[in-house]
Amino acid sequence: MVQQVTPETTIEVIYPESDGQPMADNTEQFAWIVKIKENLEILFPSPADVFIAGDLFWYPVQGNPNIKQAPDTMVVFGRPKGKRSSYLQWNEDNIPPQVVFEILSPGNTLKEMTKKLQFYQRYGVEEYYIYDPDKNDLNGLLSSGDSFEVIEEMNGWVSPRLGIRFTLTPNTLEIVSPTGQKFLSPGEIDQLREQEHQRAERERQAKEAALQEKEAALQELEKERDRYQELLAKLKQKGIDIDNL
Repeated sequence: MVQQVTPETTIEVIYPESDGQPMADNTEQFAWIVKIKENLEILFPSPADVFIAGDLFWYPVQGNPNIKQAPDTMVVFGRPKGKRSSYLQWNEDNIPPQVVFEILSPGNTLKEMTKKLQFYQRYGVEEYYIYDPDKNDLNGLLSSGDSFEVIEEMNGWVSPRLGIRFTLTPNTLEIVSPTGQKFLSPGEIDQLREQEHQRAERERQAKEAALQEKEAALQELEKERDRYQELLAKLKQKGIDIDNL
């Protein structure tokens, strides 16, 4: 009797793109996630090899979809921009996110945040920033060997990787780019863009008015020249030599 040999089948590993949970628990948390993510996109525009994502699953270990986190914002130096359903590290030259931001909400638990800290520490995050908008409290950690060290003074701290400066005012957190531009919300960016558009339009109108005024002056000068030539012609007709007057 001949034994039938069944070919081995490869089981495809599925890496979920969503856990079904909302990106943010409230509008303030969402606003901060968007502000940090979008302003970092402005700070590192194309074609810079800096991949930035918000609420995207990061899988550091191939073959194990249970090992994952979705940072509120993550920054990866050395990887190109582009669409991704998730960040599969083994497909990204095995480069982990170097900078991670988490925005706290009342729904975050100590257990959840401890797991995130351990995950980021284990899988290669260099800078980890945690902001609580309700308490206006900012904490930062830097990798040191196999562990994180707490940044003792966050007010005025400048990120080694990003070059951005954090300033805690009595009411909120301000983040300033290396060029001195403060991180703004999309609405504030749009307002600033509109103000710049209006300023440029005023300058254009002023230049146009100045040009029209100059053209009018040239036209008036041309008319005066024509009147002068007509006067000379009339004097000559009457036999008056103006050179001997």
